Amino acid sequence: MRYRRLLLGLLVIVVALWIIVGEQMSGASADAVVNAPVVTVRATVAGNLTVAPRQLGARVTSGEVLASIEDPVVDRVRLDDLLMEARLEEAARVQIEALLADTETVRASLLERTEIFRACRLEELRARLAHAEARLAILEAGGGPATGAQQQLLDAVEEGIDRLPAEPRLDALTLDHARERVEVLRIALRAAEDDVFLGDGYNDAPNAEQRAVELAGEISSLLTRLAEAEERVAAVSERVDRERRRVNGLTGGEMQAPVTGLLWEVLQASGVNVQRGDPLLRLVDCRGTLVTASVTERVYNSLAVGDAAEFRLGGTSTVYGATVARLAGSGAETIYRNLAVAPSERHLERYDVALIVPELAELGVEGCMIGRTGRAFFDGRPLDGLRRLLP
Repeated sequence: MRYRRLLLGLLVIVVALWIIVGEQMSGASADAVVNAPVVTVRATVAGNLTVAPRQLGARVTSGEVLASIEDPVVDRVRLDDLLMEARLEEAARVQIEALLADTETVRASLLERTEIFRACRLEELRARLAHAEARLAILEAGGGPATGAQQQLLDAVEEGIDRLPAEPRLDALTLDHARERVEVLRIALRAAEDDVFLGDGYNDAPNAEQRAVELAGEISSLLTRLAEAEERVAAVSERVDRERRRVNGLTGGEMQAPVTGLLWEVLQASGVNVQRGDPLLRLVDCRGTLVTASVTERVYNSLAVGDAAEFRLGGTSTVYGATVARLAGSGAETIYRNLAVAPSERHLERYDVALIVPELAELGVEGCMIGRTGRAFFDGRPLDGLRRLLP
């Protein structure tokens, strides 16, 4: 019984020593800090700064307005010149458009007059042909010397024929002339039905139609000029838009948060005149949350990028899965210039390791516990099973 107790005591001592040595000898960091990259918001133009009132550490979301800059003395001379040029080009386009509309109206009126002339001319030719055929029938039916009534008809038929006073009339000549008149009127009617008018002997179209043809050429020229004017207006408008964007950019505007995170530092006060490129605000990018830790040389030399690790915040039992993302070695001060939490002197005396903790990064602003400390572990420990059981 006494030996059994002795063996049990020795077993307890061995287990205790194993736990103590295992816990102490496992790869772990001396310290670990929740960190995140810092984004500096700079002035895009020179002008007067207005910063929205906000407490340090306040949460901001991407696209949220943080400040505004206004330059009251921005140069607008070039923009004003382009605006005047655009108005002149637009006025020229409107003038051509109005002239084109007037010309088309006049041409339409002339074409309407042409149709009226054609209808009336055809009616006239048909009437003249009908009467000429009637006179020819009367002459052909007479057969003998002309009576008094026929003589008057002959005078009408021979109207326009050069004849000396008291010159005798020849019935055969008169009949032939009447037949000629009928044939000429028939030819003129057929030509008029085909829109060719032979009335005056040298024009095949009325004056209104000729003028309408001339106006058609002018309308074609005006359409070409209008297309050119529209292209010029479009070109000048594009230049105006580019210059307006440039002027608006120089005038200033709202400064929006480029990332979702925390307001970390205000570098310029509201109402200050800033120059282009001056730093205005610093934001912590909570989407890029990581853990920076320092380890001994022995642990450092056993690590490689991509190795699995664990991180536990101080004062809690929650363990987060992590991955080794960077091995910066000793004296890694320069890599902290764009991080929120700078390393301590003791940290720099050891070997720097950076861990990616996906669970913290996925929490966004909620998991942006910048400055919280804890420990990182790179090897299994004897009490890991017990830790998983404990809440």
